[in-house]
Amino acid sequence: MAEGEILIFDRRALRRHRERAVRQGGAQFLLEETAERLAQRLEDVTRRFPRALALGARGGVLARALADRGGIECLIEMEEGPGLLPAGARCGLVAEAEALPFAPGSFDLVASALTLHWTNDLPGALLQLRRTLRPDGLLLAALLGGETLGELRNAFLEAELELEGGASPHVSPMADGRDLAGLLQRAGFALPVVDSDRLTVTYADAFALMADLRAMGETNALRERRRGFTRRATLLRMAELYRERHGSAVGRIPASFEIVTLTAWAPHASQPKPLAPGSAVARLADALGTQERPAGEKTGR
Repeated sequence: MAEGEILIFDRRALRRHRERAVRQGGAQFLLEETAERLAQRLEDVTRRFPRALALGARGGVLARALADRGGIECLIEMEEGPGLLPAGARCGLVAEAEALPFAPGSFDLVASALTLHWTNDLPGALLQLRRTLRPDGLLLAALLGGETLGELRNAFLEAELELEGGASPHVSPMADGRDLAGLLQRAGFALPVVDSDRLTVTYADAFALMADLRAMGETNALRERRRGFTRRATLLRMAELYRERHGSAVGRIPASFEIVTLTAWAPHASQPKPLAPGSAVARLADALGTQERPAGEKTGR
């Protein structure tokens, strides 16, 4: 760990969790849905992306979604461990998002599905991604946002405070969409767009939800997580509180997943640019059919 470096996530633990999920053929419905939605956005873009990077191969899920889309001729699948690359991948690479091994301008497209929310240095990773794109190259990335698993987070917090007099983190901190828009601008991207969707999945109980998270490879990988087992009484009380606060009339509980999608371009001279201040040729007041007033002047009643 370098001086001043902030490490939130245990990357080795995350890699173990995800490799186990791939080996066991874990629950991929959320990843598959996210990858498909991400790939569909290429259908709204008229240009082609011959050379592309799939950041986070996850057993080939993202590559399958990108197939026959965007004019991709060469797709590099990158993962943090060999166990996460699809069997027989022709262009697979083991590397980390925070230390990309590519020369500047290597790709026309970088796509990433449910990977970047586990990045310790997200601003640095976005900066590297912008550099690895060719001018007018496209970044398409989907990651979990701050509203994800809010029900589980609050139920654990309340149960631990009630029974143990303190709380430990069980759900990762995740970025807000407005913060992500600012990070894209800081990284030097042009035309950044950030939008989010909220997906709700229902479960029989909190334990079924946690089993699915384990099968997804999305279980707790915080460096400051509790190392021992959570007390049985605390787990039972958490599940009870979850049902009390959020349970439906038919006896199921909801789990929220906020999917934040980032769309941004590497700068290029052909891209539209905002006009300089004072260069407008029409008055906003005329367009709105209203009267222009000096700043600070109050309207009459």
